[in-house]
Amino acid sequence: MGFHEIRFPASLSFGSVGGPERRTEIVTLANGFEERNTPWAHSRRRYDAGLGMRSLDDVEVLLAFFEARRGQLYGFRWKDWSDFKSSAASDAPGYGDQEIGIGDGETVTFQLSKTYASGEASYTRPVQKPVEGTVLAGVEGVQYFEQQNFEIDVTTGLITFESAPSIGLRVTAGFEFDVPVRFDTDRIQTSVASFKAGDVPNVPVMELRL
Repeated sequence: MGFHEIRFPASLSFGSVGGPERRTEIVTLANGFEERNTPWAHSRRRYDAGLGMRSLDDVEVLLAFFEARRGQLYGFRWKDWSDFKSSAASDAPGYGDQEIGIGDGETVTFQLSKTYASGEASYTRPVQKPVEGTVLAGVEGVQYFEQQNFEIDVTTGLITFESAPSIGLRVTAGFEFDVPVRFDTDRIQTSVASFKAGDVPNVPVMELRL
């Protein structure tokens, strides 16, 4: 799968509309009860990049980015301004934000993830595109340091410790992250006249499964 490790201009994604999408299959039985199931283990996010356009210069930047990605051919990074870090929206990421595993004395590599909890239910989302320089990590409340205690692959979200955390110890991490996406169209239609009238182009963007 073609993917460019470049982020869509964050100034243009600010103001865009989008969020997670689920797929639920619902069968209504003869007695009126329902059976519900989903073929998706993870949600998929969709956005509209066109809503971030504020000037004709922005449209020019969008067109250049679109052409360089060859439309839908190459994926890229996207900053979801409503959900881009491991901590609460008002806080800075900390090394204890997210539990990403439990030490077994052998495993040294863990996948970054973010857990969404509500009541007794929760969903854990793999994070595959952390932002370089933002990843923090810890083991059982002790902070570890990049290059000294661990290495992070910002193209996969895999964190590798110098030595395996001991059995039963909580492995945690904090970070900012991007969403891997692609354009969901091979055509962008723009008009100077319509843009000046407030009609921005429709530029659908869809999360990629990697």
